Amino acid sequence: MEFLAELHPKVVHFPIALLITFVLLELIGTLLNKDFYAKTAHLILFLGVIGTIFAVLTGNQAFIAYEYWNPPSEALFNNHLTFASLTVWYFTGLLVIRTYLVVKKKYFKTMKYIFLVLTLFGGFLVYQTSEYGGELVKKYGIGTELKINDTEMND
Repeated sequence: MEFLAELHPKVVHFPIALLITFVLLELIGTLLNKDFYAKTAHLILFLGVIGTIFAVLTGNQAFIAYEYWNPPSEALFNNHLTFASLTVWYFTGLLVIRTYLVVKKKYFKTMKYIFLVLTLFGGFLVYQTSEYGGELVKKYGIGTELKINDTEMND
């Protein structure tokens, strides 16, 4: 399953992009009261949730495959994992609620504004997850191939 670990840096960018796009479309759709944006946001939310599931699966494999955890990197990983888990469950919950409201035709003006506030908080969760994941790559090279051979060190 090591191939899943190698996919994590590639897979993770899709849900990030989709969920941030969802937040923007939800904002535009609510403020401009345009049904097209609201429907598109709902579809993008669905795709983003599917993407988060793949990101978590590959991320779990990446954690197992990486052998050099030390206390600082493991603490950073735990923060990343916490926010990633919150993000997946939060947006899954938003998708369920949004789908229910649309199907029951209860997605009206007041609910749209409440949902927008919830959506903006979701954007914060995506940002935090991405920030911690980025630090794991920048500070510890996790997910990269850091190869230094003796000839490079002597030059």
